[in-house]
Amino acid sequence: MKFSSGSNLPCITVPPKATDCHHHIYDARYPAEANASLRPADALVADYRALQRRIGTSRNVIVQPSTYGVDNRLLVESLAAFGLENARGVAVVNTGVTDAELKVLHKAGVRAIRFNLAQPGTTTLDMVRPLAERIAPMGWHIQLNAPANTLLQARALWGDLPVQVVFDHLGRVPQPGALNHPGFAMVRELVQQGKAWVKLSGFYNESMVCAPTYADSVQLARVYAREGPDRVVWGSDWPHPTEHDKGWPDDANLLDLICEVVANEAARNRILVDNPARLYQFE
Repeated sequence: MKFSSGSNLPCITVPPKATDCHHHIYDARYPAEANASLRPADALVADYRALQRRIGTSRNVIVQPSTYGVDNRLLVESLAAFGLENARGVAVVNTGVTDAELKVLHKAGVRAIRFNLAQPGTTTLDMVRPLAERIAPMGWHIQLNAPANTLLQARALWGDLPVQVVFDHLGRVPQPGALNHPGFAMVRELVQQGKAWVKLSGFYNESMVCAPTYADSVQLARVYAREGPDRVVWGSDWPHPTEHDKGWPDDANLLDLICEVVANEAARNRILVDNPARLYQFE
C-alpha cells in the first residue's frame, strides 16, 4: 500500500535548522534483502522533501532500513541528493565491512551504524563491540532498535563501549507501565551517566493509547526529556514502515507532540536543533 504523508500542517513553528533525526528512504530500484520482512512502497527523496515543506524541518538524518540489509547504496545516493549541509546518515554494516568502506560512508555523511535486533539476520549482538571499536576514531555512535527486554539481556554491554549509544523509539519500553519497567530504568541510567541518547520517535510503537495523543508514550518521552535534556532528539520515523496495516500516523501531529513533551520553547529548540547538531556533527 502506498504511504500517505497527510496534508495537515503542524501547529508548532519549528526554528531554523530543525532536524528530523529518524526517517527512511525506499526505492524499488534497489533490491530488498532476501529475508527482509518489511518491504514498503517507494518513499523517495522527493516525497520526503514534500514532508519537509509541510512540517518546516530543514535538516534530516536518513536511517538505513532493514529492507536493504548492509547494502547502503541507496542511503549514500540519498545523502548526496539532500547534500551534506543538511543531511546525515545512519548505515548498517557487519563485521565484514572494510576500513576503506567505512571511510567512504563517512565522506558521504554517515555518522552512526544501526543494530536492528528486532529484525533477524543482518546484524547480531556479537558484532556490537568489534564494530564500536572500529567506528570510535571517526566519532560515530551506534543506534539500537530492539524490544526493551532484548536490550536488557545485554545491559552490561551498553555502558562499556567506546562510543555513544542511541536508543531508537523511546527505548522500545513496553506499555502499560513503561516507567516501572527495568528497561526504562536502564536507559535512564545510561542517559544520566552520559553514555546514551534517546530518540523521541515511534510514539505509536509501544503505545496502548490511540492517536492523536499517544498519551502513554508522551509521558515516557517527557521523563526522558526532563532527565536528559541534552541527550534527546526528535524523529518522525517517516514513512512509518511498521504501520501500513494500522493506518498511517499524521506527521504534523507527531511533530506537535513535542509541545506536549516539552512546554518550554528554548528546551524544544535544543531538542530540534542543538542536540542533533552535536550528535550528528553538523557544522
